[in-house]
Amino acid sequence: MVHTPLLLALLFSWLIPSMDSTSRVSAPAAAVVVENAEVAAASELYGALCLEGELAEPVFTAGYRHMARYGVTGKVIAIADMSQPSDAKRLYIIDLEKKELVLRTWVAHGQGSGDRMCSSFSNQEGSHQTSMGLYRVGAEIVSPKHGRALLLHGLERGLNNNALDREVIMHGADYVSPEFIATNGRCGRSWGCPAVSKEQMPRMIDLLADGGLLYVYGTR
Repeated sequence: MVHTPLLLALLFSWLIPSMDSTSRVSAPAAAVVVENAEVAAASELYGALCLEGELAEPVFTAGYRHMARYGVTGKVIAIADMSQPSDAKRLYIIDLEKKELVLRTWVAHGQGSGDRMCSSFSNQEGSHQTSMGLYRVGAEIVSPKHGRALLLHGLERGLNNNALDREVIMHGADYVSPEFIATNGRCGRSWGCPAVSKEQMPRMIDLLADGGLLYVYGTR
């Protein structure tokens, strides 16, 4: 989904180099124009989605800008706000075509990333940490350990492009449940996978399989 302000900004960024030297805008200035257009488009969509009080606008804006940066679109995006604790419902499933928040639920982070809070991130095999950034959600698979699951294709080199090699998938887990949280004060932790409750996993497959997006937001 690309909004008119962003299209205009991108168009003008192409035209700028053709101007004579007296009127040429510097590359940093052109980048600011594009950035401002992206932020404005994200803000407009954030308002249309009525996300205020649900998801912090800077988190949504970051996800939108990553989509614009990599030129990807999708009908549905899942945003995992890892700046929230794991006992909070920090996974947001958003239908971008219908402009509605479809679902808000729990999601686990990697055991190497922290206890209640996800405080560190890694793209490395064996780290058991969560990886930040934008993913394309792939096909449904059947994991020998977890059952029905979704492949995740990391789109950002250095941040999450090792997801397939690390076998980072979205799957259901017993340790993501209100009962576990009530007993332990947090969700359980995965080996880096964005695990959800077993009850919600079929819904994730219906909404995200083969073309949905996942954006994992975090602060280092």
